[in-house]
Amino acid sequence: MAPLPIAMATLHHFSFPSPELKFSSVYHPVTSGSIYNGYGSSIMPSICGLKICTVAKIRIRRVLRQCGLHVPRKVEKAAEKSYGAKFDVHLHNESGSTFQGPQIVKSLNDKTATISDTKSSKENLHQKRDSGVPSLCIAVIGATGELARNKVFPALFALYYSGHLPQNVGIFGYSRKKLSDTDLRDMIAGSLTCRVDHHENCEDKLEKFLAQTYHIDGGYCNKEGMSKLSARMEQLEGEGEANRIFYLSVPQEVLLDVALSLAEGAQTKHGWNRVIIEKPFGFDAISSQRITHSLQSKFEESQIYRIDHLLGKDLIENLTVMRFSNLVFEPLWSRTYIRNVQVVFSQECGIEARGRYFDGYGTIRDIVHSHILQTIALFAMEQPVSLDGEDIRNEKVKVLRSIRKLDLGDVVLGQLKDESNKAENYMKSLTPTFFAAALYIENARWDGVPFLIKTGMGLMKNRVEIRIQFRHVPGNIYRERFGQNIDLDTNELILRDQPEEAILLKVNNKVPGLGLMLDASELNLLYRDRYNVEVPDSYEHLLLDVIDGDSHLFMRSDEVAAAWEILSPIIHEIDRHKVTPELYEAGGRGPVGAYYLGAKHGVRWADD
Repeated sequence: MAPLPIAMATLHHFSFPSPELKFSSVYHPVTSGSIYNGYGSSIMPSICGLKICTVAKIRIRRVLRQCGLHVPRKVEKAAEKSYGAKFDVHLHNESGSTFQGPQIVKSLNDKTATISDTKSSKENLHQKRDSGVPSLCIAVIGATGELARNKVFPALFALYYSGHLPQNVGIFGYSRKKLSDTDLRDMIAGSLTCRVDHHENCEDKLEKFLAQTYHIDGGYCNKEGMSKLSARMEQLEGEGEANRIFYLSVPQEVLLDVALSLAEGAQTKHGWNRVIIEKPFGFDAISSQRITHSLQSKFEESQIYRIDHLLGKDLIENLTVMRFSNLVFEPLWSRTYIRNVQVVFSQECGIEARGRYFDGYGTIRDIVHSHILQTIALFAMEQPVSLDGEDIRNEKVKVLRSIRKLDLGDVVLGQLKDESNKAENYMKSLTPTFFAAALYIENARWDGVPFLIKTGMGLMKNRVEIRIQFRHVPGNIYRERFGQNIDLDTNELILRDQPEEAILLKVNNKVPGLGLMLDASELNLLYRDRYNVEVPDSYEHLLLDVIDGDSHLFMRSDEVAAAWEILSPIIHEIDRHKVTPELYEAGGRGPVGAYYLGAKHGVRWADD
C-alpha cells in the first residue's frame, strides 16, 4: 500500500470505474456514555453505536465527495444492518491498492479542511432564500463551552430533525477560538443524535444540519466580532424578512459586554430579534437590578428570554394542565382541602460536578431563585385570562409578591461532607449545597398552607416531584382501620419527573377478602407505560418556545425582582451572621434539621 502522502497526491490519478466501499463490522459493546434522554442501559449500546456509525459515515462521504468519488447507496444500507458496530472502511482501486477508511478520513480531513470551509460553506451561504419566506438564523454565543456542545446544539438538531426548524435555517457558533466551520462541525457531531423511537433519514438530516452550521471567530473584541457575525448572517438571509435568535451561553461576568455589543452590532432590522440568557439572573437583588436595567436599555422586555432548563420539563406544564383542564381538581386547589405542598429537587451527584460555578452561587441562587419559586408560582396562581405568555406571567408575579418574608428559623442550610479531593478544591467556603424552607403565601386561597421546599446535592437518589397532601376526612368513620398512624389515610397527588415521569394519586380502598381492612393505594399514570414516545429534552422544549414567541416559562424582569425580594433578606442575614451549614453524609437524606423543620409546620416529608 502506498504511503499516505503519495496516495493523497495521486488519488485523482487512479482509475475508479466502479469505486466500491466495503464495510466489515465487528460488534463492540458500549458500556458507558449518554443517550438522548436517559433511556435504559439495555438500549444504550445500540444507540451509541448508531451515533458513532452515522458520524463516521458522514465524514467519509463528505471527504470522498470532495475528491469526486461517488458513494453507492447500497453501501450505506449495508452499514445499517447492525448498530453498535465499528466499521472498517476500505477503498479499492483498479490495481488492487487498498486504503483504510480511518486513514482516508484523517488524511483527507487534514488536506480538505480549507476546501470544506471555502467551497461548501460559501455555497451554502450564498444560496439566498426566497424573499417571501422569513429566514431564521440562530447564534450560539460561547459555542465551544460544555453547555453549548452537550445541550444547545443537540436540542437544535433535534428540532431540525423533527421538522420544527426551517430546512435552510442558519446555525452560527460564536467563540473566541480560531476554528474553521469544519472544526466546529466535528466538535459537535459526536453529541448529535436522532430520536430513539424513529430515526428515518437520520444520516441525511445530520449531514444537512452540519452543512448549515458555521463558526464565527469573535476574537477578544465583541463589537467587532458581532459585526462579523451579522455580516455572515446577512449573506444567508437574502432580501426578505429575517429573524434572529441569540443564545448567550456565557459566564455572568461577560454577559453584559456580550449582550450590549450584540444589541449594537448584530440585530437584524428586517424582522424580530430574541435573546436567551442563562441563569443565574444576578447574585442578589442589587446586581440583578443592574443587569435588568442594562439589558432594558438596549432590548425590549419582550425580546429577553431568561431560560432555566428545569422549567422545560413536562412536570411543569402538567401543573396548569392538571388543574385547569380537569374539573375534579380545580375545586380542591385551595386551603380548604390542601394541608401542605412539598416541592422536592434532590440530586445524587456531588459538588464536583458543578465546580467553581456552584461555589460562587450555591443552591439558593442556582436552584431556589428560579426553578423552585417558579414552580410554586405556577402551582398556586389564579387561572389566567388566556394561555398567552403575558397573561400567565401576570398571575405568577402576583403569587411571588404574596409570599411572606422568610424567617431564619424557617430555613435549614446543609453542606455535603468533603469526602473527595475533587470537592475540596471548590468548597472552602460556607456555600450551602442543601436548602430547605417553609414558605407561606398570604392570600385568600393559600393562607395558612405551608409550602415546604427541599433541594440538595449528594443525596440518596435523584428525586424531582411536587407532592400535594390533602386534609383528613372530617369525622372519618374508618380512621381506626388504619391503626395508630393517621397520616396513612391522607390523600395525596404526586406529580413526578424523577426517578420516572408519573402522575400518582393516593387513595384509600378496601383490601380484598373477609373482614374490613383498609389500604392506601396509588392510582398511577406512568409515562413509559402509557406513551411509547421519547420525551424531548427540556432545552428542546424551551428553544421551540423561543422560536414560537411563547414566553410563559421564562421569567419576566418583575418576576426576577420579586423572587430576589423573597431571598435577598435571608441571604444577607445568613452572610451577616455567618450561619454555618449543617454537614451531611453523601448518599443520605440530608441534614436532620430538615425533619425538625417539617415537624414544626406539621408536615411529614414524603421520604421520611
